[in-house]
Amino acid sequence: MSRDRDQVAFGVLGPVTAEHDGVPLALKGPRHRAVLARLIVARGRVVPVARLVADLWEEPPPTAVGTVRTFVGDLRRALEPGRPPRTPPRLLVTDGPGYALRAQAVDAWRFETAVETAAEEEPARAALSLRAALELWRGPAYAEFADETWCAGERARLAELRLRAVEQRAGALLAAGRPAEAVPDLDAHLSGHPWREEGWRLLALALYRSGRQGDALAVLRRARATLADQLGVDPGPALRRLEADVLAQHPGLDAERGATAARVWSRATEAYDRTVAAGARARLEATVGLLRTLAVTGSGGLAAAREHRLAAITAAEESGDPELTARVIGAYDVPAIWTRSDDPAGAARIVEAAERALARLPATPAQDTARCRLLATVALESRGTRSARPPQAAAEAERLARRLDDPALLAFALNGVFMQSCTRPGRAPRRDTIGTELVTLAQRHGLIAYEVLGHLIRVQARSALADFPTADEHATTADRLADRHELPLVRVFTTGYRAVRLASVEEDRPPLARGAVADAYREVDRLLDGPGMPGVRDGLLPLALLCLHLAGRPYGLRTAIDPDADWGPYLPWIRPALALAAHDERAARDALRALPEPPADLVQEALWCVVAAVALDLDDRPTLRRCQEALRPATGQLAGAGSGLLTAGPIDTWLTAIENTLSRPAPL
Repeated sequence: MSRDRDQVAFGVLGPVTAEHDGVPLALKGPRHRAVLARLIVARGRVVPVARLVADLWEEPPPTAVGTVRTFVGDLRRALEPGRPPRTPPRLLVTDGPGYALRAQAVDAWRFETAVETAAEEEPARAALSLRAALELWRGPAYAEFADETWCAGERARLAELRLRAVEQRAGALLAAGRPAEAVPDLDAHLSGHPWREEGWRLLALALYRSGRQGDALAVLRRARATLADQLGVDPGPALRRLEADVLAQHPGLDAERGATAARVWSRATEAYDRTVAAGARARLEATVGLLRTLAVTGSGGLAAAREHRLAAITAAEESGDPELTARVIGAYDVPAIWTRSDDPAGAARIVEAAERALARLPATPAQDTARCRLLATVALESRGTRSARPPQAAAEAERLARRLDDPALLAFALNGVFMQSCTRPGRAPRRDTIGTELVTLAQRHGLIAYEVLGHLIRVQARSALADFPTADEHATTADRLADRHELPLVRVFTTGYRAVRLASVEEDRPPLARGAVADAYREVDRLLDGPGMPGVRDGLLPLALLCLHLAGRPYGLRTAIDPDADWGPYLPWIRPALALAAHDERAARDALRALPEPPADLVQEALWCVVAAVALDLDDRPTLRRCQEALRPATGQLAGAGSGLLTAGPIDTWLTAIENTLSRPAPL
C-alpha cells in the first residue's frame, strides 16, 4: 500500500476527523464529512453514487450526482496530498457504480480489535489495554451525524461495544485483585446507563472486595429500585444471587475463579520448588508439560512456548542422557494444523536435536515409543520443506505407533503424516482420510485436542473438494469443542474457512460481494494479530486478496497486485507478478525462469496459480507447462482452498486457460 494510505488515520469516535502523518486534514464542509463518514461506515465496501445521494439529501437537487463527485474530488486532494497528478487514487477509489474508502487506520476499528484482544489477555494487561482503547473515544461515535439514519446502526453498535468494554475492564480489574480502581468508572458508567445489570453487579462486587460491605448492599438496593422505577422489572438472577451472597458474606465473593486458580497455581508451584531439586530431570520433563498447555492458550503463549522449548531441549542435551533428551523433545505433542513453520530456524534446531537423539538411542523395543515420538517430531518440525527424510520419518512413526497400539502416540504420528501430505498439489483426499481417522480415534479415547485437529483437517480437505456442507459441520464442531475446552486459536482457522466459503459461493462475484469477502479476510488478519503465529499470518492477507481477484479471472493480475504489500515468505513467487505490474516484462520473464518450486505446504497451489497468471499474460510457454504439470493432480479441486484460509478458484479454470494458450500457435 502507498505511503499516503499508511499515514492517513481516521477518527469517528467523536466528530469525524482525518489526519495525515499526525497533521489534521481540512475536510471542508459538513457534506464532505458526511461522504467520508458514509464510506467509513461501509468498511471498505463500495457505496453506489445513488446511495450517497439518497443519504445526503432528503430531496436531492438536480445537480446532486455532480456535487457528490465534486465532494469526492475534494476529499481525494485532502486525503492524498502527495499523490502525483494524473495518477489513480489509492485511498478513496472509484469501483463500479460508486466509491470505496480503502482505509486501514480507523479509531473505531482499533477500538474493536483492542476489545477482542483483551478478552484473551491476562487480567492486568487486559485492564491496561481496555483503558487505552476507551481513551480513543472523544465523544459519541459519528457525533455530528446523530440524526442520520445511514449511521444509526453503526452508532448504536459502537455505543454498545463501548459500554461492554467499560464493564469488561472492570471485570479485569477485579480479576487482577484491584477492585477499588474499578469503582469510580463503574459509578460514572451507571449514572448514564442505569439499566445495565452487569454494571450494578460489578460495582457491588468491587465495593465488597474493597471492604465496603454496606456500600455494596446499598448499591444492590439502588439497582433494584432503579430497575423497578425505570423499566418495571425485578433484578435478574445474577444480581439477586449476589445480594444474598453479600448478606451471607459468602467466602466465594473474596475472589472469582481466576483469582482462586491463580492462588492454587502459586501454592502448587511453591511446593514443587521446595520438593524438586533445581536442575533435576523431573523439572525438565514437567516444563515440557507446562509448555504444551501454554502453546494452546493464545495471547502470545505459543511464541513463549517455542522459546522455552528450545531452552529445555538444550538443557536436556547438556545432561548427556539421550533417553532424557528423547522424552523432552517427544513430550511436546501439541497438535499442529498449519504446514508452514512459525520459526524455521528454531524448527531446524529441534530436528537436528531429534536426529542426534535418534542416533544415540539404543535400538531396542523398549525405546520404540521414544523413537516414534522423535520421528513424529522430525516430520512435524520439517513442515513445508522438501526432502526425502521428513516423509520417511512420518511413515516410520506411523508404523511404530500402530504396532505399539497407543492411541495418543498414533494421534501424534498422524499429525506428522498430515504435515508431510503436501508433497504435491491435489492431495486433499489423503488429508481427508487422515482427518477422519483422527476424529474417530480421538473421540474413542478422549483426546480432545486431536479431535479438534481432525475436524480442522477435514474443514481444509472438504474445502479443497468444494464440499462446503461437510466442511461447515466440522467447523461448527471445532468451534464448539474449542469454546468448551478453552482453545482460542481454533477460531482463527474456522473464521478463515468461512472467508474461503464466502469467496467460493460464486466465481463471478459483483464488487459488493468481493468487498464482503475482503472484509472477512481482514477479520482473519485481525485475529492473527497477537497469537504468535507468523507462519500463518505473514503475507497471508495480501495473498488472499490477490487470489480473490484472480479466482475465475486468470488474466486479471496486472490490476490486482498491491506493490507495497508485505508478502512475507511468499515474495519469491510474487516477484514475477510485481515486475509485470510495473510493466517490466523482461524482469518478469527472468523471475519466472529463476523460480524454485513452492514449499510443500497448503498454499502451494495458490502460488502456482499466481505464477500461471503471470505466464498467461506473457505467453511464457515453458512456465505454463511447468504450472500445468504441477496443477494437473488437483483437477476438480479448488486452488489453495485446502489451506482453509484462501482460494484462487477452481483448478480446472486455470488448467483450461493454460491449455487454451498452449494449443494456439506460438507467437513469432
